[in-house]
Amino acid sequence: MAVNKKIILRRIRSVKNTRKITKAMELVSAAKMKRSTEAVIGSRPYVEKLRAMVARIAQSRDISEHPLLVRREGRERVLLLLVMSDRGLCGGYNVQLARRVRQFLAEHAEGVHVDVIAVGKRAGHAAKRLGLTLKELYTNVTVSPTASHARPMVRQILEGYSSEVYDDVFLAYTDFRSAIHQVPRVMTLLPMTKMFEEFGTAPTHVFDEASREAPPAQSEAAPDALFEPDQETVLDLALTHITESMVYQALLESSASEHSARRMAMQNASEAALEMIDALTLTYNQARQAAITQEIAEISSGKAALE
Repeated sequence: MAVNKKIILRRIRSVKNTRKITKAMELVSAAKMKRSTEAVIGSRPYVEKLRAMVARIAQSRDISEHPLLVRREGRERVLLLLVMSDRGLCGGYNVQLARRVRQFLAEHAEGVHVDVIAVGKRAGHAAKRLGLTLKELYTNVTVSPTASHARPMVRQILEGYSSEVYDDVFLAYTDFRSAIHQVPRVMTLLPMTKMFEEFGTAPTHVFDEASREAPPAQSEAAPDALFEPDQETVLDLALTHITESMVYQALLESSASEHSARRMAMQNASEAALEMIDALTLTYNQARQAAITQEIAEISSGKAALE
């Protein structure tokens, strides 16, 4: 079958234009990923100081019966904070987290009513596909999350848990490990029984792996500290701010993971477009060479006929 050179040229131009778009999206995602990673690293010292304060209070009194720390018997209704993206074109970012949530529900929430606070349009769609009850949907958050985005979510979570509407609260997000590696994760948010559990693993020179193997050792004869107005009030505020910080950091981790996944997807798309351009160019050159050869053969045949 004859190859139409005009059609091939049109396809080459189309693929080149597409590659320009994917390359631009790759560069934009790389810049956003850098900013999100810096925000993740910058948020860590605040959480560490709050946890150290709680540990200091725990040295002088029993805090295990605090409403945000005590574990309730049985599990009838739980709340899941699900963080995904608003847009697509980010590879398997959303699909992998949805698969992890489905696995978690099958293992730990069989026969339990699950309400969902969804962050991102894709999270709302995933909640409906999984047959979960969507209580709230927050959009346009993960592109550039701020602490003000986390506060209404935390307020709704604390109200539901304190009023014993929910027995457990879980947080589903994507943990940013590196530019090419992100891990979907589901963790317990409330009750806050694992206060010093490692949260987020973005690389940082401030908190290296050696310093995070265990919390700083406290001396048994630690000097007394003055808490104003009292330890109970400080503990309530500290645990509330830790919950807020964990939600905010999950938003940052998810944002960095989303931009990283989109950068990789656009990079792969740009490379695929370049390969397609090379293949189409080769096909065009072959068709052009065949046409030239045919024209030479026709001229030679016409000349031979005249002779």
